[in-house]
Amino acid sequence: MAAFLIAHATIHDPEAYAAYSAAATETIEPYGGSLTIRGAVNEVLEGAHDYKVMAVISFPDQASLKAWYASDAYQALIPTREGVADITLIAYDEPPG
Repeated sequence: MAAFLIAHATIHDPEAYAAYSAAATETIEPYGGSLTIRGAVNEVLEGAHDYKVMAVISFPDQASLKAWYASDAYQALIPTREGVADITLIAYDEPPG
């Protein structure tokens, strides 16, 4: 069953974040991941949402998603985004049906 990583971010340093994002995107391919969509939040229609950008990354399954997140390649990038962006990462399963 496919798995999806939803990333919500508010970027404080666009140049540094662009470097982090490019490097992070390269780490997903070995785990079967692919960037599905990335974009700016246009409008919050209901509820509260303080983040300014989002991305959806698809993986073949949760095991692949979690292996990517735990990988040395991705873990090494996490310190490079500290202070650069506030990020929330959420793992989802493909909806049934």
